Amino acid sequence: MDEFRILMENFARMIIDDIKNGKIKNKKDLERRKKHICHKYNLSKVFSNADILTYASDEEREEVIHLLLKRPIRTISGVAVCAIMTRPQPCPHGKCLYCPGGPEFGSPQSYTGLEPAALRSIQNDFDPYKQVSARLRQLSAIGHPIDKIDLIIMGGTFPSFPETYQNWFIKRSLDAINQVDSKNLQDALEINETAKRRLIGMTIETRPDYCSQTQIDALLGFGATRVEIGVQNLDDQIYKKVKRGHTVKDVEKAFQLLRDSSLKVTAHMMPFLPGSSFEKDLTAFKTLFFDDRFKPDEIKIYPTQVIEGTELFDLWKKGDYIATNDEKVIELLVEIKKIIPPYVRIKRIIRDIPAYKIKAGTKKSNLRELVKKEMNKIGLKCNCIRCREVGHVEYKMGIKPDIKSIKLKKLEYNASNGKEFFLSFEDIKQNIIIGFLRMRIPSEQSKRKEINEIPTALVRELHVYGPMLRISEKSQEGWQHRGYGQKLLQTAENIAKNEFDRSKLLVISGAGAREYYYKFGFKKDGPYVSKLLN
Repeated sequence: MDEFRILMENFARMIIDDIKNGKIKNKKDLERRKKHICHKYNLSKVFSNADILTYASDEEREEVIHLLLKRPIRTISGVAVCAIMTRPQPCPHGKCLYCPGGPEFGSPQSYTGLEPAALRSIQNDFDPYKQVSARLRQLSAIGHPIDKIDLIIMGGTFPSFPETYQNWFIKRSLDAINQVDSKNLQDALEINETAKRRLIGMTIETRPDYCSQTQIDALLGFGATRVEIGVQNLDDQIYKKVKRGHTVKDVEKAFQLLRDSSLKVTAHMMPFLPGSSFEKDLTAFKTLFFDDRFKPDEIKIYPTQVIEGTELFDLWKKGDYIATNDEKVIELLVEIKKIIPPYVRIKRIIRDIPAYKIKAGTKKSNLRELVKKEMNKIGLKCNCIRCREVGHVEYKMGIKPDIKSIKLKKLEYNASNGKEFFLSFEDIKQNIIIGFLRMRIPSEQSKRKEINEIPTALVRELHVYGPMLRISEKSQEGWQHRGYGQKLLQTAENIAKNEFDRSKLLVISGAGAREYYYKFGFKKDGPYVSKLLN
């Protein structure tokens, strides 16, 4: 073992030194040099970039990270995403036709157990502390900064779990981030405000009919900032056919309650379900985007796939369900991207299910790239946030924004009986988004006392894009920490006060982001921070 360690250290040192002295200038040089060393010293293994990084000092790490960072995409949106899963538990309403997994398969409901996050959760016995610790170690090992964390809690309908389990799961997740065993959940949240690793956002999954104000209040108490809802379609007949167990009215109600509680809303959509069609699905997306009852902030699109062990698999085998081919899926996605509002982010367009588990339906894991290729053919570009955000544009296309062309834009729209503002700094010539803020003038039905006691405006999201910078770090190349967030916040204050006569501006943020707002005069206000507008 000692010989192996010495060998690995020597290998790493040669690579690190060659990067520092300029012999290795790009990733091709890196791979060529690694193979050359292996051949020269008759090594049977090419050591990974993560192995090499472990032998770099803190100072060297800064010099070599650009070449040894394996997947910059993981933090290119400005945060390190850490996805974990709850234990297997049956869905409270039963099972949808298409739904894989569940306790009988040893995986969380709606997951096969073979998705990357599911595999990590199984390896770590579904223990939140172990899952978070393992994922953060993994991200750090491949060179990602991990002091701004976006925690994603997957595994089905979180509010349906026993309250004691929910509290324990969140507390232990926070303990892993904080690297401290807290006394209770509130203690863990307070510790995180000044911890080395900060919780910037927390996402929780639920169903439209498990989104009451009481359940939302509990999510806010956990520190949640975003809720992902399984909408799937917007047709009660389709819901009935797939045994969904809720109605369109439930979706409408959930959207308003979430928005009026200052939470961000991500809708999961499933085109090509039984009972649907290309035309019906396109209509559903148009309704989702343009009907004031809905208008989500983000969407995930999961084209229906037939998985063995589901009722849909049985229907497909009998010929009672015809799966859609790749061409139709791509055609629909192109049509969706043509009409996407500029304030919506398409987070994902296919699930992480291994191709061999999919018996029918699209198996293309690179759907986003295939859709982009089709759009390029007809001279169109997607207008969603993800396709325009500065980190992705710089990394994937090598296009840098022109600072002189960066302007503040204001988009106003009605949603869920309130008024929404999407404020953004964008390179208006190249259509690149640097950062944005979502502000809401809530409906009169808002239930939270922090919101309805005096006229209040809600900041539901503030995000500056670009490769993630550490807390307080400055960079000439990066876009974070340049004052864009502060300017967006000031603009929101001015609109709230001068255009809507609001007395208070309230912000939802991850526990670890609160310190940022304290600098601008905000104070703790229940699960939020707020500031009186004099």
